[in-house]
Amino acid sequence: MIGKKAFSLLVCCIVCFALAGTGFALTAQEQLGRNLYFDTNLSEPAGQGCVSCHEPGFGFAEPDQGLPVSEGVVEGRFGERNAPSAAYAMFFPDFTLKGGIQGGQFWDGRALDLAEQARGPFLNPVEMNNTSMGQVIGKIEASDYAPFFETVCGPGAFLAENVVASYFCMSEAIAAFEMTDELNKFTSKFDCVEAGLAQFTPLEDQGRRLFSGSGKCGHCHPAKSGGNSPVLFTDFKFHNIGLPNNRIIFDLVGYAFVDLGLGGFLNDPREDGRFKTEHLRNIALTPPYMHNGVLKDLWQVVHFYNTRDVLPMCDPSLGNLDPNFATSCWPAPEIPFTMDSSFMGDLNLTFNEEMAIVEFMKTFTDGYVCP
Repeated sequence: MIGKKAFSLLVCCIVCFALAGTGFALTAQEQLGRNLYFDTNLSEPAGQGCVSCHEPGFGFAEPDQGLPVSEGVVEGRFGERNAPSAAYAMFFPDFTLKGGIQGGQFWDGRALDLAEQARGPFLNPVEMNNTSMGQVIGKIEASDYAPFFETVCGPGAFLAENVVASYFCMSEAIAAFEMTDELNKFTSKFDCVEAGLAQFTPLEDQGRRLFSGSGKCGHCHPAKSGGNSPVLFTDFKFHNIGLPNNRIIFDLVGYAFVDLGLGGFLNDPREDGRFKTEHLRNIALTPPYMHNGVLKDLWQVVHFYNTRDVLPMCDPSLGNLDPNFATSCWPAPEIPFTMDSSFMGDLNLTFNEEMAIVEFMKTFTDGYVCP
């Protein structure tokens, strides 16, 4: 019997094959990046690629939505953070400390840009588990697109003295693919409404008003574009919204830890607990939510923002495993000292208003056909 993840990858491969003739016109570098992105033979052992945790049918995020973090190619090895969507990641600026900390890739911004991000998973022991750049390049040399790799990355790309240059060429090709329309479609109902080609339902429109009004979502996820930029629903900054830790991750990785986020990357306690404001494109396709996947659905997300400071504390010995979690209690924040309190925690929204915001966010899903 085929496993859940293997089945989802099979579906993905069928979809990808179908896309081959649908008009995604790619440059040679982008096509190479696409080959690399969908190749599951570049891990050790074979069986995992970029697509394994960033699958098209799931908003280019993790297909196994029953777990808060992804399992690596080695059975039983799990990462410590929820896999973010690879779609629309191209719009995050390079990581910078100037004029306010913003941008970068990964939840803590530690990768400057998409190319640097793409170099990480191949050598991560809890992801693709290769031990060297040379091992990765050797697997590309054994692939059926090896001649194409040399065409893009240069003659002699598989020579030992060129391993580092070839590894960087590989990551730049993946980044180039991630910048194509295949990942950045802007084909949601929201986009159709913005273009004047569709209308929100009354419930969606109520959610729209609440999202940018008393729901205060727009403070960090603005629903209006700035200048010539498209609407991405992110301020590109880092925030600590008071999330609790996720005990399920502790069980999966086999140890307890405190995730310092941006503060850990910068070695700056003033930034502890802050994580990147993710975009909300295709958000309905990418549960669970937040850097640790502690919130299972969109209603829990909105309810947390609405009632974080109102509901009683869950049983400290159980945390998010308390049966009342997210309904009538919240655990204590993992890192309270840097927590943002200005725009959330006690919004006084009704259940119906929470659900209206959820319905509005569902309009951010690509694939809507304008009337």
